[in-house]
Formats: sequence, C-alpha cells, structure tokens
Amino acid sequence: MTEASVREFKMPDVGEGLTEAEILKWYVQPGDTVTDGQVVCEVETAKAAVELPIPYDGVVRELRFPEGTTVDVGTAIIAVDVAGGAAPAAAPADVPEAPAQAAEEETEPQGRQPVLVGYGVAQTSTKRRPRKGADVPRQEPAAQALQSELNGHGPAAAVEVAATRPLAKPPVRKLAKDLGVDLATVTPTGPDGIITREDVHAAVAAPAAEPVSQAAPAAPAAAPAAAPAAPVTFDTARETRIPVKGVRKATAAAMVGSAFTAPHVTEFVTVDVTRTMKLVEELKADKEFAGLRVNPLLLISKALLVAIKRNPDVNASWDEANQEIVQKHYVNLGIAAATPRGLIVPNIKDAHARTLPQLAEALGELVATAREGRTTPAAMQGGTVTITNVGVFGVDTGTPILNPGESAILAVGAIKLQPWVHKGKVKPRQVTTLALSFDHRLVDGELGSKVLADVAAILEQPKRLITWA
Repeated sequence: MTEASVREFKMPDVGEGLTEAEILKWYVQPGDTVTDGQVVCEVETAKAAVELPIPYDGVVRELRFPEGTTVDVGTAIIAVDVAGGAAPAAAPADVPEAPAQAAEEETEPQGRQPVLVGYGVAQTSTKRRPRKGADVPRQEPAAQALQSELNGHGPAAAVEVAATRPLAKPPVRKLAKDLGVDLATVTPTGPDGIITREDVHAAVAAPAAEPVSQAAPAAPAAAPAAAPAAPVTFDTARETRIPVKGVRKATAAAMVGSAFTAPHVTEFVTVDVTRTMKLVEELKADKEFAGLRVNPLLLISKALLVAIKRNPDVNASWDEANQEIVQKHYVNLGIAAATPRGLIVPNIKDAHARTLPQLAEALGELVATAREGRTTPAAMQGGTVTITNVGVFGVDTGTPILNPGESAILAVGAIKLQPWVHKGKVKPRQVTTLALSFDHRLVDGELGSKVLADVAAILEQPKRLITWA
C-alpha cells in the first residue's frame, strides 16, 4: 500500500450551503472493506440527519473524527486505500489520534468545487472541534492494538460484537446518547427485538437503582452499598448547559432573522368545528381512506389550500435584493413537526394539486419520516405557507413566527367541547381558535382577514370544500 493509493472522502455539503455537520454514527471501522455507494456514516446538519455513501471501492484505513464531532464541510473525514491493501491497526473512532495538521488551522484557497452531495462548497478555513469533555489521552502502540482488537477489528471479534449489540435505529441511538442511557440495559418492545424511543424513555423513568452504564467502576467490596442517586432538583443542580447545534441552532437563527426582518401581524378567530369533527369520523370509515391518516389536521390543511386558491396573493415571498414580491402559483404546504432534534418544517410539494386522499397519504408520510428523524434537507426547502398545530399540546392558540421566506403561517389551537350559541340555543360544541401570522410587507389586513375568515368558514361548514374548491 502506498500513500498514492489512499483516497480521502471529505464532508460534503448535504444541505445546499450548510457549512458544517455532526458525525452521529460510523457504520465502518479501520480494516473494513467498502464498495462504491456503501453508506459509511450518518451525519446531522442544521436541517436533517443524512447518511453518506462512499464514492469508491477500497479498505478503510482511518476514521479522522469520532462520533459526536462537528466537522466543517470540505474536511476529510475518512481515508480509504483504493488499492485494496489491508489497513494497519489503528485507534477506533471513539479514541482517535489526531492528524499532525489537525492541531493547526488550515486555510485553503477561496473558491467552490463539486462535492458528492450538493454542489459548490466554498472552501474556508477548517478546524477540528472535538466533543466537550472528550479529553482522551494518547495510547501507546500496544494499547492501541489491544483496543483495536477489543473493538472488533478482527473477524471473530466482529461477529461477537454484532451478535450482542442492541438493535436500534440511528435516531433512537442518538436519543439514548443524549439522555445518557446505555442501550444494553434497555428492554426492547419493538418488532424483532428493536429498541424504540418509548423503550428509551421508559429506561429513563425507571428506578434510579437500575444500572445506567456498565462502564462505571465497581465500588470496593468493603464499602457500604451506595444509596440511589437523588433526582436533580433546583437545590442540587443550579444550572444545566446544553450546546446549541444542529437543527436547534438553525431554527434559532432562522426565527430571529424572521422575527426581526418581516413585520409580523397576527389575527385570531374562534370557530365551531363540530361539523368538521363529524366529517373526520365519516372519512375514517370511508374505504377510500383505508390505511390513511385521517384527522382534523387533514381537513384544516385542505381548508387552507382552498382559502389560498380564493386569495392567491397571500401565497408569495419578499425578494429583498431585487425589491420584488414573488407570487407563487403553487403551494408547498409546510407542517411544523417537533422532533428529538428540534423543530423542523418539512413541506408537501404541490399540495394544491393533491386530492384529499393524496393529501392524507402525504401527511402520513411526512409525520412518520419526521418522527424517525429521516426528513431530508430537500423536504424542508421551498415551502410557501405553513401550519403549526399547537393544539396537540392542549394550547388554545399562539402567535406563530413566519418560516423564513414565507408570507403566512396558520396556528391551530386545541379543539375543545365548549358552550356555544348554535341555532339560537346554548349547546356543547367542538370549538377551536385559529391564529394567522403574516408578513405585512406582502399581506395587508384585508387580505390576511379574508384568508383567515375563509379557513374558519370552511371548518364551520366543511361542505364548502366542495362548493369553493
């Protein structure tokens, strides 16, 4: 093997302009054989978790960064010997020896170059940022070889590790890592023994006497049994610091930019949605919707799409550079979703052209993908309007902040049984409050009021979905 046969795979721009990504999981180790297109790691950008395939055949020689490290786009993360020679024993990803040049900041010529995913990465200075507190002492060669063997670099060890490793999807592993839960101590309830998110949360809620990590050293035999750890309270822990990165970092920056760039106006309306709730139950029993996700959000989404069709000027964006209003003749409907990685807003492309069953199918796929942490960057780009359903948390309403680049966002409050005047009498009815925030540069009070009033009218009399569509 020669140095000329070693190819370095660099962190690509997986989100069209993002500058960094965190390595969540390595799927290979030094010595493993890889083929063109094989997924070697999972990374998290400011927008989503993405699996990265290697673009050539060879043998893994070195993993340049451990899991949990944030790496700049354009920085080499893995070295592969494309000649196919066996890789030398090396420290695994969780205890790497830093390359000699990693301690110094490197500045490359400015410019853009093609990458594996996306195109046109700006070359900037690169700097390694290891995990907080991950001050790992350098191992001697003998210790490195032993550690390499224990981590499964030999065939026999690899089989043993694979046989005993708990089964869980990458997002679940990330959740367990964030909560400090050892998956080996979690009882799986998913199909084929797979650990689910609920299993991880159940392990967190388990009695403190249960072991959380097998890595903790045992107490001396003569020492008395340690009492269970007391729960963290305001008296025992004054502060907890959580690094802001990934999706949460991007969301914070986007919300600040939106709040202080677009002049927000929010209007509210309270509406009787009893007939809509009855229609939801009827659609659930309809054969055409068999196996589809049917809930109030489906009809609310359709109501907003009809309102936009009747008031198309609301579906626009503000081009600050050219001082233009860009009217959109399509609707990419964003649905705000709370995930373990933070708030994301994937959107349904061309939602305006979908039938109600097609919209139900798209909503179901969007929610399932978001829960599994598999929403792609492309799914979160190009939105035109958004719905945020704060009602699922029992909240009556709110004043939502616009998704950057969009002109309107509809907040849906909790649907509750309330006394309501219906046909001249006070009766218990299903009632909710809607809130529409809009960019006052694009949408004046009249237009915003018309859109909100149309949504409310449809939800009060859902037959308007037919007469107005």
